[in-house]
Amino acid sequence: MAALQTALLVLLAITSVLLILMILLHKGRGGGVAEMFGGGVTSSMNSSGVAERNLNRITVVLGLVWVSVIIILGLFTRFGWA
Repeated sequence: MAALQTALLVLLAITSVLLILMILLHKGRGGGVAEMFGGGVTSSMNSSGVAERNLNRITVVLGLVWVSVIIILGLFTRFGWA
C-alpha cells in the first residue's frame, strides 16, 4: 500500500502543477492575471474556439483527477490503509 500512496502523491504533485499552468493559459475575460501581464494588448492573437474548448476540457479532466486523488489519499489517511 505504501507504493500506491507514494504513486498517488506523485500524481497529486504533477496534476497540481499542470492544473495551475492550464488555468493560467486561459483567455482573460477582463481583469485578473491575464490583464496584469498585458493580455489586453495582444487582442490580435485571439485563440480559436477549438483551442479554447480543448483547453477547457483538459482543465476539467485535470481538476477531476486532482480531486479524486485528494479523496483517495484522504481515505488512506482516515482508515489507516498505509
